[in-house]
Amino acid sequence: MPIAARRVFRLSLAMSIALATSYGMDANLPFIAPLFAFLLGADPKPPMGLKGLLGLILVLSLMLGSGLLLIPILTYHTMTGLIIVLLGLFFANYLSLNKGKGPVGLLLTIGITLISALGVMGPSLAMMIISALLLNIAIAVVCQWLVYPWFPEDNVSTAPPPHSEPLQSSWLALRATLVVFPSYLLVLYNPTAYAPIVMKSVALGQQANETAAKHAGVELLGSTCLAAVFAMVFWFCLKLVPNLFMFWLWTLLFSGFLLAKFYGVLASAFGPTFWQNVTVTLFILVGPAVEDTINGKDPYVASAVRIALFIGVTLYAWMMLLLLENLRKRQALKRQPAV
Repeated sequence: MPIAARRVFRLSLAMSIALATSYGMDANLPFIAPLFAFLLGADPKPPMGLKGLLGLILVLSLMLGSGLLLIPILTYHTMTGLIIVLLGLFFANYLSLNKGKGPVGLLLTIGITLISALGVMGPSLAMMIISALLLNIAIAVVCQWLVYPWFPEDNVSTAPPPHSEPLQSSWLALRATLVVFPSYLLVLYNPTAYAPIVMKSVALGQQANETAAKHAGVELLGSTCLAAVFAMVFWFCLKLVPNLFMFWLWTLLFSGFLLAKFYGVLASAFGPTFWQNVTVTLFILVGPAVEDTINGKDPYVASAVRIALFIGVTLYAWMMLLLLENLRKRQALKRQPAV
């Protein structure tokens, strides 16, 4: 089997098994298990070992705990807490870009934003979110262990990706920070209603770093709208036979198709970042809709609100990208010496 096809089968199976396992265990936030399986397994390399998993759980506990430390500051000294969050977001994005630690920066961003925002409602809720994140990450890694021997990588060493220049990384980190921060303010205003857009804005911030401003509309807005269409089709397919086995099967089929586009097995006019955003947004939309049915809410109204919020956040990210890029070009022209 070609290596690209092996990667598609490996990652789609890991994502679908992680979803079925998390729902079967009745874990909190089960829909994030396939998201972590995708984020941790998208790079073409073997999964981390037991020592790496234990180290990741320990580091993640410390990073998510940083959100708990922000709760009293946000409660009693709001402006100081917001400034600390803004600086923390910049540091997390800079860590991802300049130091090449993408997963670490992503998890630190989640800890700073999601944990601190939900913790304002109560520390017990924040602790529940932390335990759910840790459990679902462990489920995702174990599922990678089960699948990897059947679809292994070739024994070919790959060169590490080149890092950006410090000035370029600082600029991109600032751009990603300004994309995420307004969504964080919305979550502080109403944590239960706006919590899903934190994950979406974090994904947009990471994608905006790899997207040129002139292509941002197609990359950001196009992928979000396409993910909404996929989520609608996924939902109506799941309604035909709504049980866990069919949920696993549809996850396998949809993720397999999207990952075939992501890895280039199927021809596409868009790059990997486009299909990465489609995949992440799809599960952010479908998972909470399933949770709405379990909790007795109307999934159609809630999903429509989420899609509208996601499109609004995407439009803001696009406008911010264009504004900052134009500002940067003007500053570069001013610094050029006169001929």
